[in-house]
Amino acid sequence: MSGYTRAPLFAAGAASLLAGLAAGEARLGWPTPDLAHSLVLVHGPLMVCGFFGTVIGLERAVALGRPWGFMAPAATGLGGGLLILGQGSAGAAAITLGSLLFAAMALVVLIRQPQAFTAVMGLGALAWLGANLAWMGGVEVSRVVPGWAAFLVFTIAGERLELSRFLPPWRWRTPTLIPTVLLVLAGIALASWPLFGLGLITMVAWSLMNDVARRTVRQQGLTRYVAVCLLSGYFWLAVAGVAAIASPGNAGYGYDAALHALFVGFVFAMVFGHAPVIAPAVLKVSLPYRPYFYAPLALLHLSLILRLLGDGAEADAMRQWGGLLNGAAIVAFMLTMAGTALAARRRPRPCG
Repeated sequence: MSGYTRAPLFAAGAASLLAGLAAGEARLGWPTPDLAHSLVLVHGPLMVCGFFGTVIGLERAVALGRPWGFMAPAATGLGGGLLILGQGSAGAAAITLGSLLFAAMALVVLIRQPQAFTAVMGLGALAWLGANLAWMGGVEVSRVVPGWAAFLVFTIAGERLELSRFLPPWRWRTPTLIPTVLLVLAGIALASWPLFGLGLITMVAWSLMNDVARRTVRQQGLTRYVAVCLLSGYFWLAVAGVAAIASPGNAGYGYDAALHALFVGFVFAMVFGHAPVIAPAVLKVSLPYRPYFYAPLALLHLSLILRLLGDGAEADAMRQWGGLLNGAAIVAFMLTMAGTALAARRRPRPCG
């Protein structure tokens, strides 16, 4: 599948992202179009399944190299579109189908390459499928969020475990990851936010010991930028773990802090860091590193600090402004990447 035919799938994911951001701002009380208000209840599904599920599925389909794999991001992209159109049941069904196909891709990869990192990513795929099945069956979104979070956390952990081969060999690298994975899974199975939060904290400890970012942050250019994104993301994952442990349940200011430290701070920091590396391979575009990449990242972190301070102080105005600037940082990142790609495409090639 060429870059031109992959672009519509990416665009479908981007549409879910923009709709989800608008719904999030509406939830915080900002004046938004009527459509955004109608999407408040599917803010989470649009962001996690419609956007992340589609772009990660597209990346995985490209890596797998089999035409049927592209049916996974096509289904989740369609599901996001149906949610935007108000077709909740049909959207949930399409997204669940996409996650089933995504799990099938994970199984093929595991059979092809039976390694610890493919197994971890496979667990993430199963967690996402299980959460989507529950959501399609009528379970409220707040109850399935840990499964969606595990999908993203395990996907990222598996990718970082794969890259740990560039570190000196350590016989305990994989064995020490197992208790962390089990804690996260136990938190999901027992619907225990404190247990889930403890799993996130131990994931941070494991990552800081085993991620090449600790070394590559000393380098220059894109390599350092990626490392800064990763290390700052681990900080927010730790904050999410602490907030989850302290949160009394799946509601309130503590719950808001845990969710957004995880999905905005951790996951989007990882997206910011990986996009300049992955987008050229997936979309077949040139995306050279530029120092201004740090600007959206800085805004993301500063706005999240403001939002979480608002959660801690139970100050709705701070939460609102923090949330608005969270969205602005994500949009600024998208515009930055698009502008850089267009500028690189227009630059004349040297003759000779």
